[in-house]
Amino acid sequence: MNIPVRDVDGIDSYLRNLLTIGFQSTEIARGREILREMYHREGVLKILAFTGNLVATGLRGYFMKMIEKGYVDIIVTTGATIDHDVIRSFIDYYIGDFRANDRELNESGINRIGNIYVPTRGYEILEEITNKLFGRGGDYSPSEIAKIYGKYLYENNKRSILSLCYQKNIPIISPGVVDAALGLNMYFISQRNRLIIDPMIDLKSYLNRIAEAKETGALVLGGGISKHHTIGANIIRGGLDYAVYVNTANEWDGSLSGARTDEGVSWGKIKGKHVNIYGEATYVLPILLWDLV
Repeated sequence: MNIPVRDVDGIDSYLRNLLTIGFQSTEIARGREILREMYHREGVLKILAFTGNLVATGLRGYFMKMIEKGYVDIIVTTGATIDHDVIRSFIDYYIGDFRANDRELNESGINRIGNIYVPTRGYEILEEITNKLFGRGGDYSPSEIAKIYGKYLYENNKRSILSLCYQKNIPIISPGVVDAALGLNMYFISQRNRLIIDPMIDLKSYLNRIAEAKETGALVLGGGISKHHTIGANIIRGGLDYAVYVNTANEWDGSLSGARTDEGVSWGKIKGKHVNIYGEATYVLPILLWDLV
């Protein structure tokens, strides 16, 4: 590749010349081109995968805009997405400090996610809503649970990830949904009434859509179960046609969170265009999606 490195001296020239800057800026530029093709190519099943902690941040607004723009067909995420999306529909989270005195925060009814403070009152609200919606028990898949919360938020005039997915019939796949605050709420309900959560229901419909798609593509933010459930499912078709990873983990410990797209190729989970972007999503995503959404 004979592309010369360009000097930039401001945000405008930086954004215009991403590809020619070098290091991770160049990888972001490559990711942008993959996403541009993936979002505008006919017949691509578009998967957005992310860890639920990101919904505690301002990136929640980007996720909602992507849903509204039609850049999301399926969301794969963790149970915390439901927690934070419901809670933030009713109360604010606050900017805090990574170096806070956590014992004092605990005594003040504050829960810390990095440098974001979550009032304990939010989890009381979540519990109240969960009891209202699921208190009688029943049988559910994780996506049905997300849809029920989404319907509730929509009917209460809340613009959120869940309510937008409810309106657009976009499934939220969360195989580890009970590993969240709502899981504890569901446990207490199950002590009173029969309540079953079956992720296999979602797995069947999820795999069927992937198998039937002309092409598949994924933007994967972070690691863990949301990352692997995205790429692992695509092994049934020989791999994703488009894959963009954004994370801060490395591959040297053999973890899935740090595994590069190249490793996914070896498993038949990725077969097409792919790129790894190393960086934290709250500053990478706005650049990655600049002028795309």
